[in-house]
Amino acid sequence: MELTAPASRKKVVVFDYGFGNVRSAERALAHVGADVEITRDFDRAMNADGLLVPGVGAFAACMAGLKEARGEWLIGRRLSGGRPVMGICVGMQVLFGRGIEHGVETEGLDEWPGTVGPLKAEVVPHMGWNTVDAAEGSRLFAGQPADARYYFVHSYAVHDWALEVGNPHIAAPKVTWATHGERFVAAVENGPLWATQFHPEKSGDAGAQLLTNWIETL
Repeated sequence: MELTAPASRKKVVVFDYGFGNVRSAERALAHVGADVEITRDFDRAMNADGLLVPGVGAFAACMAGLKEARGEWLIGRRLSGGRPVMGICVGMQVLFGRGIEHGVETEGLDEWPGTVGPLKAEVVPHMGWNTVDAAEGSRLFAGQPADARYYFVHSYAVHDWALEVGNPHIAAPKVTWATHGERFVAAVENGPLWATQFHPEKSGDAGAQLLTNWIETL
């Protein structure tokens, strides 16, 4: 699969708050032409063209790590200025209102309303390759065939999309879904804030094209 390289090298910071496959993300972004830095420095992350927020492990632990690194303040500041942020895996989940794991409820960043809860499926975690039902007009999945497969590793997900946009002049978020036992949110495009439940950095050519699509918007 031939990738379309960005016209110029964009500066992307992979936010290093202790919970994420930062090296895999760095390699994948560099592969598609980004100028990548791994850091938790607030100013450098604030001034980058794009901020990527990875995440692995428990929702509560990721939220604690983000707060310790001032990540919630950083993400809020960037978004208030219309500066792009992309979350991956638990880095997507923490963007919602709350997460419930093992009966413990943890407040998320609340950029989107909704609850991250356990997947109900015969086999959990959902680990491996899966297709998605991409949102109509998606820029994130532009150029991807309908049967493209992406790599998932998760036991929790968002099952309902609750954000309503009452202003007809504001574009509604584009929500992509996937199914493992039940339907769940696989990706969201909402102005400068994009996110995926799957790992594009581990999704081969399909993931590389997806990251290229994001970089081209920076």
